[in-house]
Amino acid sequence: MTALTDRKTTWQDRLAEQWTTIKPLALMLALGLVAGPLISNYMGWQVTRGYADRQSRSSAVEQQAMVCSAMAQAETPDTAKLGWAERRTIAEKFAVMPGRDAADSDVVSACSQLLAAS
Repeated sequence: MTALTDRKTTWQDRLAEQWTTIKPLALMLALGLVAGPLISNYMGWQVTRGYADRQSRSSAVEQQAMVCSAMAQAETPDTAKLGWAERRTIAEKFAVMPGRDAADSDVVSACSQLLAAS
């Protein structure tokens, strides 16, 4: 009977015995799990969904404006000499992308700026 009483029979008993060595590691793990995301967000290492959406939208508008500008310059070679209203009208004409009924206002604005610069 003494052999059974000396032997630890449950994992809870073994864990209670080892808790003093495990406790600092468990506290550091918990602190890291809480502080890690907060620190990485503060340092700018995370990209939020809103920022990624804005970047994606900006890139798409830039690409569409470049296509619009190229098509407009093919029809009217010297667009830099045109007035603001004429460049805007040409940009509205060529800024309509396939599958759309109307041009996006951001694309029209970027396209007319590209036409003014060329």
